[in-house]
Amino acid sequence: MPTRTARTAWNGSLQEGSGQVELTSSKVGTFDVSYPKRTADEAGGTTSPEELIAAAHSSCFSMALSSEIGKAGGTTESLDVTAEVTLGAGAITKIALTVRGEVTGLDADGFQKAAQAAKEGCPVSKALAAVDEITLDAALV
Repeated sequence: MPTRTARTAWNGSLQEGSGQVELTSSKVGTFDVSYPKRTADEAGGTTSPEELIAAAHSSCFSMALSSEIGKAGGTTESLDVTAEVTLGAGAITKIALTVRGEVTGLDADGFQKAAQAAKEGCPVSKALAAVDEITLDAALV
């Protein structure tokens, strides 16, 4: 199986320092990171570990759901998935997955079952099993 790599270069203390995270495997970009902006309401042009986890979770869940829809006899036309990752006191306390799907061949109940199976089977969901609360809001459009 392939291995993917990211690299972060950090300078300075936690509060005054900053860094850059580079998506090394894909070479799609280098992004600024900062602890004060990580914990602020506005990201101010920087990313954070939580945003990167949200990106990983939403993309992994999308792939897993497309697979589950196919296994259930449906066809995925489009999926719009959002993952909201909440940082609490020193830990990720909640992840809220929201998906709206355009699917043929499945009714609302079938879509819900596929979404739940995707939530449980997605490798990123499994990696995040220590998070206290992972919610799912799934609906057809």
